Amino acid sequence: MAFGKNIRTWFEGKWHEGDIAVMRAADHGIWQGSSVFDGARLFDGLVPDLEPHCARTNASADALMIEPTIETGKMVEIAREGLKAYAKGAAVYVRPMYWAINGSDLGVAPARGATGFALCLEEVAMPDPSKATTLTTTQFRRPVMADNVTNAKAGCLYPNNARMLVEAQRKGFGNALVQDAMGNVAETATANVWMVKDGEYFTPVANGTFLAGLTRKRVMGLLRDAGEVVNEAVLTLDDFRSADEVFLTGNFAKITPVSAFDDVGYQPGKGTQRAREAYMDWALGSPL
Repeated sequence: MAFGKNIRTWFEGKWHEGDIAVMRAADHGIWQGSSVFDGARLFDGLVPDLEPHCARTNASADALMIEPTIETGKMVEIAREGLKAYAKGAAVYVRPMYWAINGSDLGVAPARGATGFALCLEEVAMPDPSKATTLTTTQFRRPVMADNVTNAKAGCLYPNNARMLVEAQRKGFGNALVQDAMGNVAETATANVWMVKDGEYFTPVANGTFLAGLTRKRVMGLLRDAGEVVNEAVLTLDDFRSADEVFLTGNFAKITPVSAFDDVGYQPGKGTQRAREAYMDWALGSPL
């Protein structure tokens, strides 16, 4: 079921209006979980980092042993074509997807050369940039590369994210601050996490347990270019409890302030605002 409205789907060489069926009952992607996706955004007539998101879709497919069939530039072209049908000012979630159609002679492994592809557009409003979320701990952790395909944006990883998020919301919080297998902070259930302490920025070092996001990478570069000190570091839950500010980065909302971690409160301040302003100023150079 869709979470947006005004859906358009590119499938089998053309655009279709609505949330059409694209997968069959015996497709490997539905019964063995061999599917990947990515997400980009249209907002205010801008499509920041659309090409890197499309490129990562192909990289994720490779990581899951699914043969990518749409060259990055063509995927960008398809997305731009579909987005131009939306009203001026519309906010749209851009979701390219691959899944394996056939199993190999091993059964559980997908067969190369038989790949499904669809690109789905859904009109979904951008979250209010002033609305903060809250964090709590979770019993669930991020896997390591030896356990799962943490180097891909794979559908099979998301049930674990869902467990984290549901647990956090049952406790009365908006999201979960998630640890890796070693007990260090990795990210949240839905986005990469940052903290500000004594005027410096800190974010968990990319250690292969979580997807180091494209928005995270972009914000990191923009802050460093602006002369800010940005540290990728091993961070603990106690580091976040002693932080001055905490915020999230991710494609869906871009920058999300955090107002509390369990019983520790934060006042979103200049560090969070600086990160958001740097990103939004840069995004102006990415028109549709």
